[in-house]
Amino acid sequence: MAKKELVKKIKLQIPAGKATPAPPVGTVLGPVGINLGDFCSQYNDQTRDKMGDVLPVEISVYSDKSFTFIIKTPPTPFLLKKYTNAKKGSAKGANETVATISKDKLKEIAEIKLPDLNAYDVEGAMKIVAGTAKNMGIKVEGEE
Repeated sequence: MAKKELVKKIKLQIPAGKATPAPPVGTVLGPVGINLGDFCSQYNDQTRDKMGDVLPVEISVYSDKSFTFIIKTPPTPFLLKKYTNAKKGSAKGANETVATISKDKLKEIAEIKLPDLNAYDVEGAMKIVAGTAKNMGIKVEGEE
């Protein structure tokens, strides 16, 4: 059997358990020639337990039209909006407060995001998440 050669890497953000061959999935994956139905069913099976979340996925497409994919943790802004019930982040960044988040919830988000962040421990991850929160106009309790 010939060695499979990596042809393309594609990054998408798809709602968990809701991938369909329609756009945006179909328009991005169709031209590379992989089986859309196969990808959608595999993705939906692996993400069914995270329904409601938007998950980034990194798809590796090989020369024989086969593929593999890695599902990442939800984006930090998505988690911050979910945990604070904010509709959207501030248009003025840190100059306008749209919500407040407790240290406990910030730690929960940091623990979820830790595998995908450039941090060695939860405290480092919390600083990264707090920075994102500040830029979105979400105030962290106990910080100026």
